[in-house]
Amino acid sequence: MTASKTATSDSLLAAVLKSLEDDKGEDIVQINLRGKSEIGDYMVIASGRSSRQVTAMAEKLADRVKQDFGIISKTEGKDTGDWVLIDTGDIIVHIFRPEVREFYQLEKMWQPGAATAV
Repeated sequence: MTASKTATSDSLLAAVLKSLEDDKGEDIVQINLRGKSEIGDYMVIASGRSSRQVTAMAEKLADRVKQDFGIISKTEGKDTGDWVLIDTGDIIVHIFRPEVREFYQLEKMWQPGAATAV
């Protein structure tokens, strides 16, 4: 398989954000991790209204990243659909049901008061 796009963290971030927006993700936040962590360049956090939507958004995102960039993402949490993590390498994506997101409050942990809403 040949990737149709070159994967830079910025182009990958744009594709991730578009995928989440296209699938009606809510409260999408991006956090720049450059210089803060070695786990990736960006973290993206979004909510889905139900476990089914969370799982579907994660599956579509992983498929789009594979099709567009040739990146096979690591995914965890799809079985329950409360919180799915998609690791593309440069971008770490968390998709939550709203009450689970509120419980963990990742935005506050990674960038208190400075997360950028999309």
